[in-house]
Amino acid sequence: MSQPMFERVALVGIGLIGSSLARVMREQGLAGHIAIATRSEPTLARALELGLGDSYTTDAAEAVRDADLVIVAVPVGASGAIAEQIAPALKPGAIVTDVGSTKRSVVSQMAPHIPAGVHFIPGHPIAGTEHSGPDAGFADLFEGRWCILTPVPGTDEAAIGRLARFWEACGSKVDTMDPEHHDMVLAIVSHLPHIIAYNIVGTADDLETVTKSEVIKYSASGFRDFTRLAASDPTMWRDVCLHNKDAILEMLARFSEDLTALRRAIRWGDGDALFDLFTRTRAVRRSIIEAGQEVDLPDFGRHVATHPEQE
Repeated sequence: MSQPMFERVALVGIGLIGSSLARVMREQGLAGHIAIATRSEPTLARALELGLGDSYTTDAAEAVRDADLVIVAVPVGASGAIAEQIAPALKPGAIVTDVGSTKRSVVSQMAPHIPAGVHFIPGHPIAGTEHSGPDAGFADLFEGRWCILTPVPGTDEAAIGRLARFWEACGSKVDTMDPEHHDMVLAIVSHLPHIIAYNIVGTADDLETVTKSEVIKYSASGFRDFTRLAASDPTMWRDVCLHNKDAILEMLARFSEDLTALRRAIRWGDGDALFDLFTRTRAVRRSIIEAGQEVDLPDFGRHVATHPEQE
């Protein structure tokens, strides 16, 4: 790209998503200057060692000063405090977005602090691994993945279009929806699977008749894949549960009802019901592969196939 899309981009938070954005922006020439802010001195030092940005600070307000695009990449529970901290330093016309996986809570936390003349456009790139920190990022994390924007009513359409083009330049496909709908969709496709994984792995760990060594020794692909989800960042997932509570509880209720039906089919030996369920769910898996949101590989297309050094 001959000219950067944004002269100055501020990344507040430099974990998996933030460091991946830094890498793809550098690779694609999307930013003239990348300012990195994180409150952790060791994390900031590591970002500097990796050369992820052009300037580094523990003061988020300093990082966003004169920025054309501000990307808040912190756990959703911290988004309100960050918005309050950076608000006085935001320049008119700047775009402020985030990458959190719950949107209604982010809007309620951040929107009151965003000054007039600044475009607040919440976002959620649906991409990630179980790894975290600045070393975990890689430039093609967003390639072929969806990024959902959830602009509030009255948001400037030109600003939305500009942010959408940015995410497309990062490799994403972009969609828009209202925050409430986003949270309900993500509760079933992301939040509930992670919660179930955490619970199953915790149950296996608690069983006194199954030692930890046996769990590890005999882990087939099913349990192994649950452990991958359950290895995700605890702070992030604690905040997801607390800040998308209503949608998650509704999905958990639906799941509990379906689990009861499955238990009944197993108890009564209802082979037809079991076969029908397994056939239907197998078709869902195939449709995900056909939609390009997964590949049929042993490692499920995770980045370690091409980035083994980051394991």
